[in-house]
Amino acid sequence: MAGRQATAQPADRPPPPGRVLIIGAGPTGLGAGYRLKELGHANFAIVDANPYAGGLAHSFTDDAGFTWDIGGHVMFSHYDYYDRVFEAMMGDEFTLNDRESWVRMCDRWVPYPFQNNIRYLPPEVAYECLSGLVKAKVARESGRWDDSSPCPGVAGAANFAELCRTIFGDGIMKHFMRPYNFKVWAHPPEMMNKQWIGERVAMIDVDRAIRNVVMGLDDFAWGPNNRFKFPLKGGTGAFYDRIAAHLGDRIQLGRRVVSIDVDARVATFADGSTERYDALISAMPLDVLCRGVLAGDVPDAIRDAAARLRHSAGYMVGIGIKRPCPSTKSWMYFPEDNCPFYRVTYLSNYSPFMTPDKDRCYSLLCETSQSDFKPVDADSIIDSTIRGLENAGLLEPGEREDIVTTWVYHAEYSYPTPTVNRDEILAQVIPWLEARGIYSRGRFGMWKYEVANTDHTLMQGVEAVDRLLLGTPETTIGIVYESTTDGRQAATHARPSVAGSGEKRLAAKAAAAAPAASQSVEPKPATTPSKTLSHQQAGDKPEVDVAEEELGVTQKP
Repeated sequence: MAGRQATAQPADRPPPPGRVLIIGAGPTGLGAGYRLKELGHANFAIVDANPYAGGLAHSFTDDAGFTWDIGGHVMFSHYDYYDRVFEAMMGDEFTLNDRESWVRMCDRWVPYPFQNNIRYLPPEVAYECLSGLVKAKVARESGRWDDSSPCPGVAGAANFAELCRTIFGDGIMKHFMRPYNFKVWAHPPEMMNKQWIGERVAMIDVDRAIRNVVMGLDDFAWGPNNRFKFPLKGGTGAFYDRIAAHLGDRIQLGRRVVSIDVDARVATFADGSTERYDALISAMPLDVLCRGVLAGDVPDAIRDAAARLRHSAGYMVGIGIKRPCPSTKSWMYFPEDNCPFYRVTYLSNYSPFMTPDKDRCYSLLCETSQSDFKPVDADSIIDSTIRGLENAGLLEPGEREDIVTTWVYHAEYSYPTPTVNRDEILAQVIPWLEARGIYSRGRFGMWKYEVANTDHTLMQGVEAVDRLLLGTPETTIGIVYESTTDGRQAATHARPSVAGSGEKRLAAKAAAAAPAASQSVEPKPATTPSKTLSHQQAGDKPEVDVAEEELGVTQKP
């Protein structure tokens, strides 16, 4: 019709979903609740077994006045919508930080990205890494390694280990990729698929690596285009606490779901109460949901498939130290076995309010993974962490006496392991659940680490609601189910080049416009959005020239 204004929303919306029950008050559940309220759908509830909101994005303040996160979270978003929610909740109560990340190995600090700064390594190690890069390039081009064994190439690599060797060569594989990734994932890289890397695979520029070594050039991934936001007070959890407050009594904490009747669409809680739903958005671990919670007519094949999913646990150990912070570093990676942790964050560098006295105290957050392949002694984790900090040069001899507080959090579910059979499992389980009105989303609900950052998981909740209410597709999870050559159903990734790719992109315009909060900024009431954001606004930011987190250096959860 001439003169009619185009609409961004589909003409044929699905019927209203009725009662929406959301399990989990972490980023996914809060994102779903926020979007439901924004769209005016009041018939929903969010339940969580914990006495607090935020899930793995919650923050804790200990008795000594130090604030701790469950892992090294930063606000580094892929999405305009996420940024708008952050602005609505936090106003200008945030800091803006330049990323400064390092790798600790061979008793020295190597600037990130590791493979671009090989010159910092001892000569023999640098030669081994550089030689491996050259040989890997030749092998990719010729199809054979120097011992005449076949090189599968990037496309033909059967697993993450083969992919790493094909891209980086034997030297970097030996000294960094294999040991570091085992410390992170607590699983052998041969067990992991290569799909979780997504679009983050950046083929190494061998000429650039050689040039940096020969000419002594630095090649840092730092600077104004690698900035991240962080709440001024209260840690990462402050953002999610404000979303929870915004949702009010729609959130019911301390309510644990023990059973879900998939036929009657009824959830039963630990206290014996029940609640009926029409649509269920679940962020509980997918294996727990299918194996121990679903009731009714659930095929053994679904339970057995979910049981094959693997994950790692993790210990977050906080060390509070009474002395001025000695470094400007943001976070550091540790591939060697002289310390239990794979990553340490100078958490006090993110905001001056993370410690009781910004001038006299600093804090280190140390992350250690755990699995059957990599056991950890819980009773000694604090002592082994402190010894590791000493071995890594982060604590000098005698500085133990300056430790004024320690904090430990054990996450039974820390990393969803992207095993070689993961996508096949998801292709079997996820459609079965959705056919029964259950939308499993989030870090462990979808089990897709490549879209498991806090911005990704919040957007999974938002997009699930948009699908239910508006009929729009979910771009973050981006799953298309196709038959493989042997007849199995496997998942492929059909998302845009930026959406959910794991690439760390911050729009230059937003970075330039965002105010860096000073230490004198005081909290003020959170604002509310001035208008409902459309599905298009909920999409990705335009791509800008920002250095990426490279293969093997995990994105921050």
